[in-house]
Amino acid sequence: MKTQRYIPCPADTSGVELPESLAELTEQMARNVHEVWAQTRIGEGWSYGPMRNDELKQHPCLVPYDALPDSEREYDRHTALETLKLISSLGYKIEKGL
Repeated sequence: MKTQRYIPCPADTSGVELPESLAELTEQMARNVHEVWAQTRIGEGWSYGPMRNDELKQHPCLVPYDALPDSEREYDRHTALETLKLISSLGYKIEKGL
């Protein structure tokens, strides 16, 4: 079986600048990204463990968002930020309703 080399090609959002008013939304999205990930993992039978162990399905990040190491929270923030930048680059406007 021939394996294909995968080369990721995300949308270029390097020129997109988001308003400071979306900082709170970015953090809320980052928190939700973690919650969705954790819920999925737990649903697949994973539980907390001090070290990642795929065989035992244990992961050290199965903790509340606020208990994550800064590097993990930054990973979730990056995902949220890039999602918001993509939405903006596609011509959508994000506005907070009343």
